[in-house]
Amino acid sequence: MLIKVVNPNTSREMTAVIEHAALTVAAHSTTIEAVTARMGPASIESHYDEALAVPGVLAEISGADGYVIACFGDPGLDAAREVADGPVAGIAEAAMHAAAFLGRGFTVVTTLARTAGRAWDLVDRYGMSRLCRRVRACEVPVLEIALAEKAVTEECRAAAAKDGCDAIVLGCAGMADLAARLTAELGLPVIDGVAAATLQVQSLVTMGLRTGSRHEYAPPPPKPYTGPLAEFGA
Repeated sequence: MLIKVVNPNTSREMTAVIEHAALTVAAHSTTIEAVTARMGPASIESHYDEALAVPGVLAEISGADGYVIACFGDPGLDAAREVADGPVAGIAEAAMHAAAFLGRGFTVVTTLARTAGRAWDLVDRYGMSRLCRRVRACEVPVLEIALAEKAVTEECRAAAAKDGCDAIVLGCAGMADLAARLTAELGLPVIDGVAAATLQVQSLVTMGLRTGSRHEYAPPPPKPYTGPLAEFGA
């Protein structure tokens, strides 16, 4: 089984963190191919960034049995499901569903406060409004997460102490390598969406399942695209 894990930003350093998280949970018979978007923003911290990251994501949706979109905004998830040959999971969706198995409430700890609205949008979309206690931001830019472990830890500690949550969802793929340590330190589950999504895709492929394509997720009708997007019309 081959699972392609797509980093929607262009940071190869973050792709290395994402790859390690996916490999940690992959079965011996599963091959992980972690790829960095060939086009798009260096990090995704706004609606503008997210919109311009989607072509880079879609350019990578081929050649695998299943796919993980490794950005907490789940950019391009619906479009990827229209064109993918196998199941596709976003890390926000996967992490929230994992949290729902582990308690009656969770808090999301993300990067910048300006991204909290998108997190709440996804909470609502995935039917998690009853379970999400709070979205907290540690006010650290995405590309500085690797150097800001203390800030993430302090926000997770505050969530555990004040939010009445049973689990914490890490709201950035760049936080993936903190989950195990924070789980042990805080005494409650801290969920990395990269690992959760990798396992969910692996399970769906093992079960022989893929996205239903009879209605909304049918392949998009062919039509010409122009300019830099011309290749997407094929």
